[in-house]
Amino acid sequence: MTRAKSTLEQWRILQAVVDYGGYAQAAQHLNKSQSSLNHAVTKLQHQLGIELLEVKGRKAYLTPQGEVLLRRSRHVTQAVNDLEQLASNLEQGWEPTLTIAREIVYPMPHLVCALNAFLPHSRGTRITILDSVISGTAELILQKKADLAICAGITPKGYLAEPLCEEELYLVCHPHHPLTALGRIEDDKLLAQHLQIVIKDTGVHSNIDIGWLKAEQRWTVANFHEAKEILLRGMGFCWLPVYLVEQELAMGQLVRLHLEGNQKRRIMLSLVIPDRDNQGPASKLLTAMILKQHQIGTEGYQTN
Repeated sequence: MTRAKSTLEQWRILQAVVDYGGYAQAAQHLNKSQSSLNHAVTKLQHQLGIELLEVKGRKAYLTPQGEVLLRRSRHVTQAVNDLEQLASNLEQGWEPTLTIAREIVYPMPHLVCALNAFLPHSRGTRITILDSVISGTAELILQKKADLAICAGITPKGYLAEPLCEEELYLVCHPHHPLTALGRIEDDKLLAQHLQIVIKDTGVHSNIDIGWLKAEQRWTVANFHEAKEILLRGMGFCWLPVYLVEQELAMGQLVRLHLEGNQKRRIMLSLVIPDRDNQGPASKLLTAMILKQHQIGTEGYQTN
């Protein structure tokens, strides 16, 4: 293994000399003597066999070679700083990664806002978001494959859930679809004669899909966005979250179907912590950020 000619300390000193405009200013900031900084940079140049600084009058300026090497050195010192910070975080129990299971009915903007608030305090924690449907969310909770889970409807037995919000789903289709000519649909058997778009359950041990399933002809897709694209092409009908189709409804690109006794559906979404006894500080902070998005008290969670 080739031994390094330079040290991180030498590069940090060179960076300080450039950043603070000279040896005297850098020495004051680093709480070192000016002569020690001068010696460190001189030695660095000698070890590398290249001039990094040149003195003009009473100021030192980077040479073209020095500019290239200084720029690259910042990546190296930052990487070491990040590594040391990670070691400190791990020592304090701060999680290096977090996995969030999100039932796809839950509006993504809510989660993005929470993550945006979490980011400045995240200490580099990596986030993985798993979109899940029906029993898929429950499986992730039961198998503890997620640190936080936003689930819809009934929570798996034995787990506490904090209600976050209630989302509505409308039955929608394209304005030129034959169903729109019926006006108010009093008999749901009429729906069974047309193509239905449903969302596939992500559970491994279940085969339940989202929506009314009496239609003989149905297409199953992975998420609501795919379903909406199909509807916009004039095919089928589907239950879709209001937040996802508000714009299309307002512009007349999609229309609501009025089914007697089933105008809309409401789904309660709740936050579940699968392993509450072992919840780490990063998970607790993100939990607080999510609760704050819904104006729910965050007692017991640090939010700053």
